[in-house]
Amino acid sequence: MSGSAGASSAGRRLWRTFAMAGLVATAIYLVASSLGQLEIAMLAFMVVGVGAVWACFAGPRRYGAEPRSAWLLLGTTALLFLLGVVVRPFTSAEPMPVPLIADALIVPGYIGLAMCFVILLRSRRSLDWLAVLDGTIVVLAGALIGVLVLAAPTAAINDRPMLLSALAAAYPIFDVVLLLLVVNLTFTATTFPVSLITFIGTMLLLFTGDTAYAIIGLSGKFYESPLLDLPFILGMAGLGLTALHPSSVRLSRAARRPVQAWSWRRMAMLGPAVVVPFVLLVTVGGQSAAYRLTIGVGGALMMLLLLARAATAVRAQAAAQRHSEHQAMHDPLTGLPNRRSMSAHVERLLVETPPSDERRVWVYLLDLDGFKWVNDSWGHDTGDQLVIEVARRLRAAVPHGLRVARTGGDEFLLAYVGEKPGALRVVDEIRGCFTSPLAVADTDVVISASIGIAHAAADGDPAVTAEALMRDADTAMYRAKSEGPGRSTIFDTSMHDRVRERIELEADLRKALADGQLHVAYQPIVQLDTGRPLGAEALLRWNHPVRGPIPPMSFITIAEESGMIAQIGTWVREESLRQLSEWRADGTVADDFYLSINVSPRQLNDAELPLIVSSELIKYGVPARAVALEMTESVMVDGSSVTSRVLFELRELGVSLLVDDFGTGFSALGYLRKFPVTGVKIDRSFVSGLGQSVEDEEIVRAVVAMSYALGLSIVAEGVENRSQRDALAAVGVTQAQGWLWGPAVAPGEFAAHWHAGGPAARASASPAAGKNQRATGPVTKGRNQLAAENS
Repeated sequence: MSGSAGASSAGRRLWRTFAMAGLVATAIYLVASSLGQLEIAMLAFMVVGVGAVWACFAGPRRYGAEPRSAWLLLGTTALLFLLGVVVRPFTSAEPMPVPLIADALIVPGYIGLAMCFVILLRSRRSLDWLAVLDGTIVVLAGALIGVLVLAAPTAAINDRPMLLSALAAAYPIFDVVLLLLVVNLTFTATTFPVSLITFIGTMLLLFTGDTAYAIIGLSGKFYESPLLDLPFILGMAGLGLTALHPSSVRLSRAARRPVQAWSWRRMAMLGPAVVVPFVLLVTVGGQSAAYRLTIGVGGALMMLLLLARAATAVRAQAAAQRHSEHQAMHDPLTGLPNRRSMSAHVERLLVETPPSDERRVWVYLLDLDGFKWVNDSWGHDTGDQLVIEVARRLRAAVPHGLRVARTGGDEFLLAYVGEKPGALRVVDEIRGCFTSPLAVADTDVVISASIGIAHAAADGDPAVTAEALMRDADTAMYRAKSEGPGRSTIFDTSMHDRVRERIELEADLRKALADGQLHVAYQPIVQLDTGRPLGAEALLRWNHPVRGPIPPMSFITIAEESGMIAQIGTWVREESLRQLSEWRADGTVADDFYLSINVSPRQLNDAELPLIVSSELIKYGVPARAVALEMTESVMVDGSSVTSRVLFELRELGVSLLVDDFGTGFSALGYLRKFPVTGVKIDRSFVSGLGQSVEDEEIVRAVVAMSYALGLSIVAEGVENRSQRDALAAVGVTQAQGWLWGPAVAPGEFAAHWHAGGPAARASASPAAGKNQRATGPVTKGRNQLAAENS
């Protein structure tokens, strides 16, 4: 961005320099013309003209202004005008056909200028019927003035060649055509950047100069003084300023404004144009019947155009109203009805279904599972394509007459009237939309939907019932999502109690964080063969003043959904590091003791996390090697580029990175190789099956073999008895935690039992201490060990 800002600043300096040079050259031209110094005046004109030609070719290329063809035409037009104006003073007194050389150059310039306007208008998508009609009315008025006041009297002069008179009369017609294009450009502009203002000013100067030549042409003169070309030198300067200003890139950008048929700007131009025929009838209408006929035809055409304009404006206003109403009731991406429209539809269904009817109104709310992962992996454009494809499948799958709506980013709403068997068949048809992969962005995406279902009889206020149905379907959808992807749940009243309880728990959790009700407990991570504490896991606990202890699985989910998890995570991390610092200072733990702290996906998506952790380590005087951060497997699968960068920066900092609950998620070897993971924690569900399930034992054995092959440390969670401990030791696991060594306890109790000088430390000095010992810290030496560990 700094580069583009620098280029823009340099462009503005160049623009100001050109403006100053143009003013100086114009002043020299004016003085030289007044003193009769034609050569000096033409030299000043050439300086400005050559600068304008150069600007038209160089300026747009400098800023990347498009389309290039328009600017090439404009540069060529400027060159033709320059040559024509410079040649005219020196050829006007020569015999025919020498004076026509200037016109032979200037007339093609008008054609090029008109083509340039057309190209710009097409690029801006600014041509609309109202602007065309308005421009045509103004042009007709200008044409009447140009023909009757300027062109016709000029053409009627008998003492000069007819071709010369015809050319002199043609210039006002050229200006009228350009006027049509300028009016269209002005009426359809939403903003007026500097380049557009200078461009319009250039055209007005061109009209002024042509008008001056037309006026002297009435007396039979073809050229009188260089002062007549003053508007043209100013116009050349304006053309150069248009091309050199950074805003020139905006001249070709789409600039359609909403229909404003009767705006003051339009009326300010149309009003005088409509009066022109009446003024001409009074001033020049008495000269001949041909004049009166021309005025009559022109006035009649203007009246017809005004009628057509009024009809077009009414139709455009009606179309805009219909479009606005459609947009208000439909989703712009899929074209499906939106929530507001569906609410009105459900209300109508309730009104049309008699209370005595056994049928009920059913509402289904769908939420796509894994949609965030698609957005993060392939981008929001791909996510939009996925939503469009799901909408198409839903419309094709559900029975005719069953309305489908989109109510949110990845949420869809359906309504059905019938009995329960039919309602359940609709669920099957909805699920059928997701049985085959969805092709988006040249990729087959397999996705499912969680479905919440609510139903009601047609009694009570239909509007209230409709809103209640959609609210209840939303509640049921969240319940279905909590049970796993692709599930469906029918709402029951007990869900309201759970929703109410969740809302109350969220409010209490906010208060708990503010009032210090949360605390951190520590569960030891021990060496299997010695029982020596190698580390501990910091676990958050909440003892509610009324409800008592709240399970972490209940309030951690609430913290994640409410956005409090980042604040809570920071508090847990700082409290844990403070406690570890105290333990290291008073000798409670040995130097190789490490603390394992959980981090959420939301925290790992914060690009500032490595810097924050680094400052916290310095603040509490804790070495990075004494800290391990635990994350779930979903972080690696759903991780954005920000998350990936954060993980690598944390590893470079020297902290260990552990995959928690390994084996319950995706457990892909590729993710362990791709990210700087230093260890895994085998989930308790596999540990509990040791000695009872052959499959669990094989899974643990495979995890151990894979981890050692990758140089990763291994910790087994949930060890509750000695047979599990022995089975883990037999397959090569060296670290574990669980109730066999005790639950997570407060800092004081942990220090009292696991002090480095206590029985566990002395036991580690026995001859058996080194037996089967493969790892003595959170990270074994291997692929992921960085130089930071050796410092």
